[in-house]
Amino acid sequence: MTDTTSAPGAASIPGNVTDSTATKTRRKFRPNGSLIVMTLYLLFMLLPIYWLLNMSLKTNSEILNTFTLWPRNLTLANYQTILTDPAWYLGYVNSIIYVTINTVISLVVALPAAYAFSRYHFMGDKPLFFWLLTNRMAAPAVFALPFFQLYSSVGLFDTHIAVALAHTLFNVPLAVWILEGFMRGVPKEIDETAYIDGYSFPKFFVKIFMPLIASGIGVAAFFCFMFSWVELLLSRTLTTVDAKPIAAIMTRTQGAAGIDWGVLAAAGVLTIVPGALVIYFVRNYIAKGFALGRV
Repeated sequence: MTDTTSAPGAASIPGNVTDSTATKTRRKFRPNGSLIVMTLYLLFMLLPIYWLLNMSLKTNSEILNTFTLWPRNLTLANYQTILTDPAWYLGYVNSIIYVTINTVISLVVALPAAYAFSRYHFMGDKPLFFWLLTNRMAAPAVFALPFFQLYSSVGLFDTHIAVALAHTLFNVPLAVWILEGFMRGVPKEIDETAYIDGYSFPKFFVKIFMPLIASGIGVAAFFCFMFSWVELLLSRTLTTVDAKPIAAIMTRTQGAAGIDWGVLAAAGVLTIVPGALVIYFVRNYIAKGFALGRV
């Protein structure tokens, strides 16, 4: 008779190991509720962008007569129209010009103002700071008519500088608020040390202080750029032909044959590209702004 008795626990060890591995595998691949919600949210956010891109690659007849998830007859004619027709591509040129002017002016004005609020205490500093923020809270429609009459009387109507100056009313307060938070994080001892070493204020501010708040400047420039790029009411009210931006052109696409949906979708896709590029280059600065509580 053969003895089948084995050492205690000898047969149970492999089984335990197998069961433990299977349990870990099940836990590893168990769906995460937060991951599912985030995935659905991203799909929901990206769906309009995909549909816009999808429309831009279709003809008007396919857009209006059929429902397809992708182009059946892919065409680049809509983008060709945008890039070859001066009525379209000059809109992008005008937008880039006045957005750049506005961003530069806003930063040049906001940097010394934010430094004053972060380093000095003076009578009325808090009410003045609050008043700046209230300008940012106002709707652009409130200032459309005053700006229109002012610029018409001084000969600035339908110019790039007119839109750029109008947008500074909203961008300067936001830039001051963002930069002031970054500047408060820089110790005042750095200022005092620089003065002891013989630095003048302009030299100290440009060579020492600004590099320390480079992330704050990047965040402020990003928000100034985005507001000017997407703002429609003031840019449409203050321009007609010479400085008309792409946002205003996209609202005037009605023709004798109706709305050219394909060209309009292509213009929308090309409008998203500059903002996406800016976000890509300043993404680290924005993350730091979130960490400091100023974004």
